[in-house]
Amino acid sequence: MEKKTVILTGASGNLGQVVVKKFLSEKYRVVGTIIANDPVVLEIQDLDFEKAVLDLIDENATGQFVQDVIRKYGQIDIAVLTVGGFAMGNIADTTSKDLMNQYKLNFQTAYHVARPVFQQMLKQKSGHIFLIGSKPGLDTKNGKGMVAYSLAKSLLFRLAELLNDEAEGLNVFTWVIVPSTIDTPQNRSSMPEADFTKWVTPEKLAEVIFSHCSCDTSVPKERVLKMYGDS
Repeated sequence: MEKKTVILTGASGNLGQVVVKKFLSEKYRVVGTIIANDPVVLEIQDLDFEKAVLDLIDENATGQFVQDVIRKYGQIDIAVLTVGGFAMGNIADTTSKDLMNQYKLNFQTAYHVARPVFQQMLKQKSGHIFLIGSKPGLDTKNGKGMVAYSLAKSLLFRLAELLNDEAEGLNVFTWVIVPSTIDTPQNRSSMPEADFTKWVTPEKLAEVIFSHCSCDTSVPKERVLKMYGDS
């Protein structure tokens, strides 16, 4: 049986690496994007893993990347879009430039991949797209002091709704994963007094993403997957 193909953005990130390894362990083919001059050394040696250096802000280059994957492998079965970034700032501190920076980092990087991938999945009549949301993006009461970040992340939920509406009746689904604090070395370093046992691990997120890839005939209407650990 032909291997299924996964596109994953942010392959060198804490979550990205774990998701890549999960799909490889399940015998999927994974094409992962990294940035130019990435300071993280990505040491995944697997014949089914392919790296692509890509600026996701560049819509034309990103679209070409997706088309190249389609030409090479025939279709795209899954897209996991992990790239994003965080910024603090209340209304008084948040300029239009700050908004645009977060919009580009958290929304455009996802949209530039999701749009051409979604079009391909409509042709295939099958596929899963996973976006990484956030609690501040889901509910404004969690976004105090994070204006630009919460506004940018909130767009991912609206995007998922639009994609799911357009794909209704097909086996094409868009999910938004909403993690609480993810247990990463960076987060542990910045919050050393926190109770790490209440955080959600990248491995758990990867398991949930993978498990929902087999939801084709009985997919729940709720496409927002809240992963809050014990917090």
